[in-house]
Amino acid sequence: MTARVATTTATRRFVPEDYVEVTVHFKCNLACEHCMIEGTMDWLRPETDQQLGRILEANARERRWKGLTLTGAEVTLRRDLPDLARAAKASGFEHVRIQTHGMRLADPAYCRELVEAGIDEYFVSVTAADAPTHDAITKVAGSFDRTLRGLENLDAFDGVVSLTNTVITARSYHQLPAVVDRLSHLKRLAQMEFWTYWPMRETDDKDLIPSHLDVLPFLRDAIARADSHGRAVEVKNFPECLLGDDGWALDNGQPKLVIDPEFWAEFMRNGFHQCVHKAYCGSRKCLGLNTAYVNKYGWHSDVLVPLPPER
Repeated sequence: MTARVATTTATRRFVPEDYVEVTVHFKCNLACEHCMIEGTMDWLRPETDQQLGRILEANARERRWKGLTLTGAEVTLRRDLPDLARAAKASGFEHVRIQTHGMRLADPAYCRELVEAGIDEYFVSVTAADAPTHDAITKVAGSFDRTLRGLENLDAFDGVVSLTNTVITARSYHQLPAVVDRLSHLKRLAQMEFWTYWPMRETDDKDLIPSHLDVLPFLRDAIARADSHGRAVEVKNFPECLLGDDGWALDNGQPKLVIDPEFWAEFMRNGFHQCVHKAYCGSRKCLGLNTAYVNKYGWHSDVLVPLPPER
């Protein structure tokens, strides 16, 4: 299998090991049907200011990480977010990123406040290519327009980059190429990510998991379009062998995540790394299939193929 080389030089612009991700808030004003922590937000404990302070102090001494990501449901609901960003910059972080649905960025004054506080990277969730589909997924009317306006507001600031994440579900996968096209006008958009949905349980109770075989042509089209626009691309939790020449886009790397330890027991219910070819496949970055997917679609033993050992 010959891998197609991405045309953009920014294919691996952000190195996960350079970042630490800290969950500082577990509330949200959307109700996205694919939210992986919707069943845990009520009891997961965010990191305290003291815990965050210790991470900042450690980084000031050791310079272990270049970037800090502030996350945990919707972090822009924290009124002191600009203060957290200023503290992070003062402790030696070169980059401060927030993970957000982006709606509050639609307010130009708030957007400017965050940028001036030192937040220079914005990882924004875009669930679909149009307002009716996006708003149906988020359960909030007008959310698509506000998110898009927020991304457009970021374009006004030098030194700022935006990244987008689109979760691949049965409601959204057919719109993946259209998402790329809808965001093609953005000047600061450096990377587009496509995350295959997992339900944090052993069954797909919401019927949100699409077949990888149905997703594949839309995902590969989206990869090609994003690459042609000079965006870096990352695909998460999709079988590497199915991607063919687009296997270069698969990157399951993640930064160190600081989160309530109780989260991991729930996360492990996903049961990743399952594949009929696992014992002899040469891939070192594929997560295989998860339990809910196998329970719904089986093992795809007739279409999944083991890859040769990586050189």
